[in-house]
Amino acid sequence: MSGSRIDHARTVMQRIEALGKISDDPNCLTRKFCSPAMRRANALVGCWMQEAGMGVHTDAIGNLIGLYQTSLPKSKIFLLGSHLDTVRNAGKFDGPLGVLAAIACVQQLDDSNTRLPFDIEVVGFADEEGVRYQSTYLGSKVLVGTFNPKDLKRRDSDGISMAEAIRRFGGKPEAITKARRDPKRLLGYAEVHIEQGTILEQKNLSVGVVTAIAGQTRMHLDFTGRAGHAGTTPMSSRRDALCAAAEFISAVETLARRTNGLVATVGEITALPGASNVIPGEVGLSLDVRHPADPIRERAVSAFRRKAIKISRRRKIKISAEIVHQAVAVGCDLRLSASLIKAVKQHQREVPLLPSGAGHDAATMAAITPVAMLFVRCKGGMSHHPDESVRLEDIRIAISAMEGLIEGLAAEI
Repeated sequence: MSGSRIDHARTVMQRIEALGKISDDPNCLTRKFCSPAMRRANALVGCWMQEAGMGVHTDAIGNLIGLYQTSLPKSKIFLLGSHLDTVRNAGKFDGPLGVLAAIACVQQLDDSNTRLPFDIEVVGFADEEGVRYQSTYLGSKVLVGTFNPKDLKRRDSDGISMAEAIRRFGGKPEAITKARRDPKRLLGYAEVHIEQGTILEQKNLSVGVVTAIAGQTRMHLDFTGRAGHAGTTPMSSRRDALCAAAEFISAVETLARRTNGLVATVGEITALPGASNVIPGEVGLSLDVRHPADPIRERAVSAFRRKAIKISRRRKIKISAEIVHQAVAVGCDLRLSASLIKAVKQHQREVPLLPSGAGHDAATMAAITPVAMLFVRCKGGMSHHPDESVRLEDIRIAISAMEGLIEGLAAEI
């Protein structure tokens, strides 16, 4: 391993630490779409892109884009990247690792004055997690052309519309549809990401190649009963929205356990009026359903709907359910994946082929271009948690594997 690559891996780790200090919350790492912390993160990462020889700009929704250009006119483009937003109380590696590893690859090209038969763009997507507006993959949807303009009317917990948030950030909501990429100019998209699982750790291997990304449905459900005095309302006449929601949550777990490969999660819940001596009259909750096979996921979603209706009718509760995000299962491109496998074989004895239960921007990008993903070992499979941890040597191997993918692509053209 060359000294320059060792330096690049160490630089990635140092930059991960620097980005980990940029947060909307002083007590933990939280970087939301179009927030002050995201503005600071984009500015810092943009400087690193420039240092690697890239021209940098931010598009209409706030995606940060660095272009490493060839001398050929109208060259095709190979995209690398991941997202720079985080969940609440996040770890440092989920998302930023992919952006910074991509910058490291471009830095290596620039250091050696290498020019390719195609351009490389590194994208730091503005929103993948969907924390602020509960609508995931906003950044990659804009590039693909599947962004729904109706989402601009969504409001966050402070009542700020998405359109206004984008304007405050410096974006142009009215120009979002023009930011769509021409599929004819794209060679593909590749993303480095922590595994968010334990297979690589169990095998004592640094990286693995992703075969497919599970389909996902996110829903919001509202249970509306009747608030009342906790001391004077008999149990027999209550219409307790929280009890109905609790029964539904338990049913979700039971139903999901019966289907191999299905995962279902209620991650958010609000109960109103939220007083200890008042029966909850309104409850809202989220439901996240995932499976590698779309028909199985869709049947599960229908079953969950039926169960919610059945519980609500029996308890005389009103129920409404809205799908806020849906993504089909996506297979990774065989040709790009084969090239990535070949590159990984130069660094470890085995190349695990791994499905992804988590969603990624790659799943959205697959609508317009071939995609590939490289998973990197993370300690204990921990993700969406401050304890996320990745080894320096594993980052080295990930960078080298991605460089091998780029070299292999260049050799084919």
